Amino acid sequence: MTQSEFIAVIDLGTYKIKGVVGRKNDNNVFSILESKTIDSGNSIRRGMVYNIEETGASVRKLITMLENSTGQKIGKVYVSLTGQSLHTMELRETKQLSSGGIVSDDVIKQLRASADKFTPDLKRNYAVADVEYFIDGKHELKPVGVAGSKIETAFQIVTGRPNLLSNIEKSISDKAKLPIAGYVVGALASAAVALNDEEKELGCAFVDFGAGTTTLSVYKNGTLKRMVVIPFGGKNITKDICALNITENDAEELKIKFGKAHENHESPFFTSPFSSKPDVDLTELNRVIGLRLDEISANLMEQIRLTGLESELGAGMIITGGASQLKNMSDYLTLKFKMPVRKATAKKVHINNAPELLNDPSFTQVLGMLLFGEESCHFEEVSDDSDYDDYETTSDTQTREAKERVRAAKKIKKTQKQGFLSKFGDMFENMFSEEDE
Repeated sequence: MTQSEFIAVIDLGTYKIKGVVGRKNDNNVFSILESKTIDSGNSIRRGMVYNIEETGASVRKLITMLENSTGQKIGKVYVSLTGQSLHTMELRETKQLSSGGIVSDDVIKQLRASADKFTPDLKRNYAVADVEYFIDGKHELKPVGVAGSKIETAFQIVTGRPNLLSNIEKSISDKAKLPIAGYVVGALASAAVALNDEEKELGCAFVDFGAGTTTLSVYKNGTLKRMVVIPFGGKNITKDICALNITENDAEELKIKFGKAHENHESPFFTSPFSSKPDVDLTELNRVIGLRLDEISANLMEQIRLTGLESELGAGMIITGGASQLKNMSDYLTLKFKMPVRKATAKKVHINNAPELLNDPSFTQVLGMLLFGEESCHFEEVSDDSDYDDYETTSDTQTREAKERVRAAKKIKKTQKQGFLSKFGDMFENMFSEEDE
């Protein structure tokens, strides 16, 4: 990746919208060029865009902040795909081989193509998350070159509501006027940057505690076995605290400063830091927090049980996400799940700078998204409509999408020129306007 190229990612979180720009070196390690965060307000709920106008305005503002800091124009972005409807389902495909046949690259590609095209009932196939191979019933990590009579695959397909992307596209492509380079499933991004191969091999329950949702990913023998999104998170705890006659902003601050996932022996009363508020009962505060955590834990337990691997997770539970920072969370989960628990953030092997982001579990997902970027997001000038000629051989859908990206890029270019013209007066404006025409 050249000095002018970079990957730009946007994580649409329930509590915060995060933007990160990074450049990859020859060793596939990223350097963070800039990161910015903006409040989501109430525009995103449980990981899904709720208010299109507000989300679009926030993303546009965030992009401007990133551009001003880096001095680089962003032409497109990768966007997180999350939401309570996302989960994995297993798809099994079988292919007979000729007598004494050998598994070839073509056979693997055919099986993968079949998984990519799979359309579940009343849902949409958003990604092929992982795959296991079996040749004549025997598990094979690297099937190419192995002889046998039959190969079977077990694909983990990420599925969800068919319209999950529509509000994202409306808010970013239409309102923020920014082309989308691709979508990255949030759970896969977090796991890619926070877990190591040994943990996936031994087996682990990877839990991303977000503001609007909690995502569970169970790994064993190096592959993903199950991923599911539970529609409860840190913001639910905050709203529960509001029932103690406290405003949401104060409840969030109370949770962060004084809340504990696991109760210990401290004085049950303290003087509130908010002068207009009465003293708050710390025991009651933590009781409210505990009730919601118990509900989230019960859901996690059931989902782990459904995998049948609850006694085979040698690496225990690994947690990340902003809500994982609640005091004594690891102690609480250790007692609940009877397994070792460790906190995880993005690994230095993937990111070679920005320690303040690496050590912040709320940035795990957005940093992981960088690993999935394949196209440079640097803004490129578009000369004229001849760009459309490149798409004549593509499908109608691809052509429409390509044209929309060209139009969006030209709008950005026009906006840039208008800003330049405003600095130098009407005489130059007329000259450049004639050139544009």
